[in-house]
Amino acid sequence: MKRNKLDTPASVGLLVKTERHNQKLTQLQLAGLAGTGIRFVSDLENGKGTVQLQKLLAVLSALGLGLFIHSPWDE
Repeated sequence: MKRNKLDTPASVGLLVKTERHNQKLTQLQLAGLAGTGIRFVSDLENGKGTVQLQKLLAVLSALGLGLFIHSPWDE
């Protein structure tokens, strides 16, 4: 399983954008799949720090991605 350290809004946005490109989706197509607006997808991919968590989770789900929280103390 590939893991990415996502510690900034920009790193989350880059991951979403990269995966969208890998799946050959436009922002409009992803927005439709996730039930969000194209502006949200654009803001997310551009690292806007105030995106809504519920919509972020919808976009991740539409891309087949999941969100996992890992604590360094769990090792």
